[in-house]
Amino acid sequence: MADEGMRLDKFLKVSRIIKRRQVANDVCDAGRVTVNGRPAKPSVRLKVGDEVTIEFGNGKVAFEVLSIAPAIRKEDADSLYRILD
Repeated sequence: MADEGMRLDKFLKVSRIIKRRQVANDVCDAGRVTVNGRPAKPSVRLKVGDEVTIEFGNGKVAFEVLSIAPAIRKEDADSLYRILD
């Protein structure tokens, strides 16, 4: 699966950056998510090394994808990404 990547909306849920997949879809559809500097739809395939930026209210969160996993324990979810400054 790591070679194929993972849908953006599913990655956001699995990594627990956004708790529900439908909310991740809504945020993407609203144009508040970019992948490698380009606006991203929920179906965009993420790969290791991609940089994702999400606008939340007044702030932004940017992170790099470190790993792709179809499922992961809650305690280990933050090992899938690295927050960028």
